[in-house]
Amino acid sequence: MAKRTLTEMTYERAKENAAKNSETIKRLEENGVLFINAASCYVESSVKIGKGTVVEQNVMLQGETEIGENCVIGMGCKLVNTKVGSGSELLSVVSVDAELGCDVLAGPFAYIRPGSKISDNVKVGDFVEVKNAVIDEGTKIAHLTYVGDSDVGKNVNFGCGTVTVNYDGKNKHRCKIGDDCFIGCNTNLVAPVTVGDGAYTAAGSTITDEVPEKALAIARARQVNKTGWKDKRD
Repeated sequence: MAKRTLTEMTYERAKENAAKNSETIKRLEENGVLFINAASCYVESSVKIGKGTVVEQNVMLQGETEIGENCVIGMGCKLVNTKVGSGSELLSVVSVDAELGCDVLAGPFAYIRPGSKISDNVKVGDFVEVKNAVIDEGTKIAHLTYVGDSDVGKNVNFGCGTVTVNYDGKNKHRCKIGDDCFIGCNTNLVAPVTVGDGAYTAAGSTITDEVPEKALAIARARQVNKTGWKDKRD
């Protein structure tokens, strides 16, 4: 008997996976899930999806992923071992070993890494990365921000370009941000650091010390204009 080639075995396995994928999607459709383009999606048999949820094209759902009812899992999402609450909308999101609450808006192009717990009514916008962080209800992380190893309170607003500086080259440290804080654009929060409830940070600040409740922290040099500098340089 002729030995099967690697190509033949790969093709055979691909056919088996395609058949299982079709069976899984058919079962989910019968339970009230709408696939916009089922042929472009890959859904493992362990995945659970609530009725009324819409899955768009080019979506990959793996492992123990659980998605609630009436969600939109938009184009280009990849969810691995991720729980998503009802009413959430995700677009081009990669999420691994994470939990998202109800009515969460995430993406496009958000990366939610292991250990992240995102509560209800949170926004995780475009080019935002969250890692091993707890984000409480109503917080908005709109764009171009990294929140790692942090505990974030309710109704916090992150300005564009904020970074939690969690790694000192040897150890990871956590940031703690209270409720109702406003984190100005391009703020660096150098962990371990605490920002008290209702506090503000000025745009462009590098915060290394505790910020008291309802305080405004400004940590940047004053602007100095050198008049005629260009002419002297030339």
